[in-house]
Amino acid sequence: MIAIADYGVGNLFSLKSSFAAIGHEVTVTADADALRAADKLILPGVGAFRDAAAKLDSSGLGAVVREEATAGKPLLGICLGMQLLFEKSYEYGEYEGLGLLPGEIRPISDVIPRDLKIPHIGWNSLSLKKDSPLFRFIRNGDHVYFVHSYYARTDERLVAATAEYGAELTAVVGLNNVYGCQFHPEKSGEVGLNILRAFCEET
Repeated sequence: MIAIADYGVGNLFSLKSSFAAIGHEVTVTADADALRAADKLILPGVGAFRDAAAKLDSSGLGAVVREEATAGKPLLGICLGMQLLFEKSYEYGEYEGLGLLPGEIRPISDVIPRDLKIPHIGWNSLSLKKDSPLFRFIRNGDHVYFVHSYYARTDERLVAATAEYGAELTAVVGLNNVYGCQFHPEKSGEVGLNILRAFCEET
């Protein structure tokens, strides 16, 4: 069973619908025991890092997600959920993340040309950098849908894919059982569904 952590931040309906479209039933839950009982976890997220991190902390779900992932349970962070996997973010201040992945979240304005619009919104192709279980059903150059103003700066050995938006931005990360997608698989058509399908089949 796959559980989507409901901590008050995330596009839960479309995400759940995407799993239903590929024949996988998921539970959306704010219950710590349900997260512990699940085989795999999804950490969604939209909005500001500070607010999401505070809600994860106050709900107690952040500690559960950290414990379960540390114990080896497969975890997929999506968009802001991916950013929360890292040690800290510099989005309107400095805030601590879950610390499951080394690195930090920085504004894309630091690295892209000034004439490009922020946030980065739209379809971009993935440049696959290394093998990942998430790529089982997709190919290099497949397009996915992004909405973000910040990016993960981390060890290149963790970066499984990038996307070009005036600079090479981190698109997919992975370390052991912990994965993250900066884009929205649930908004990325068949490619996104295939990434979710691959996560469902990851053991």
